[in-house]
Amino acid sequence: QVQVVESGGGLVQPGGSLRLSCSASGSTSSINAMGWYRQAPGKQRESVATVTDGGKTDYVDSVRGRFTISMDNSGDTAYLQMTGLKPEDTAVYYCVVDYYGSDRWIWGQGTQVTVSA
Repeated sequence: QVQVVESGGGLVQPGGSLRLSCSASGSTSSINAMGWYRQAPGKQRESVATVTDGGKTDYVDSVRGRFTISMDNSGDTAYLQMTGLKPEDTAVYYCVVDYYGSDRWIWGQGTQVTVSA
């Protein structure tokens, strides 16, 4: 079965940086796109950034210019480089993977990002 694992979360001061990693394994299909969602307590989960296997990226307006999503040449690993972090970025960040031929996304377990002085 497919496994999606995130890492890299932690506690950082405002203005600091973190890099999240997402590794997908266990599927015979190729990955069409990978993305990062986040959810703060009491708030709805939102899409933060996505990247396709062709390198097309999208960002939510609140992180544009501060966050960068990328995918390894291997096609099974994604990163979210976060700079200029703000307290409002505090959330659990989830990696999601879209495989060719799949009718649903595969989600990771989430990694906590806390931005606080």
